[in-house]
Amino acid sequence: MLQDIADRMQAGLAGKSFHGSLKFDCGPDGVIVLADNTASTRDRDTDCTIRLSQDNLVKLLTGKLNPMTGVMMGKLKISGNMAVAMKLGQLLG
Repeated sequence: MLQDIADRMQAGLAGKSFHGSLKFDCGPDGVIVLADNTASTRDRDTDCTIRLSQDNLVKLLTGKLNPMTGVMMGKLKISGNMAVAMKLGQLLG
């Protein structure tokens, strides 16, 4: 499932420039790392990590979960460079 999400993210990155690295950490389900204009399920250190369930990742990416609301409700936790996390909206939009 995460590989499918990573593949869709990769397609969405086409023609866009993203400086920095961002990890979606879905716990036991695995990770998706956005870095060097690629989306991968290979774990590595990143500038910013967003911890959330795979379910909430799908909701976040489909616009059904507002990032700020998710943070306030504890559905996602952000650590590391917040400036990288802030770029996510323009990247996926």
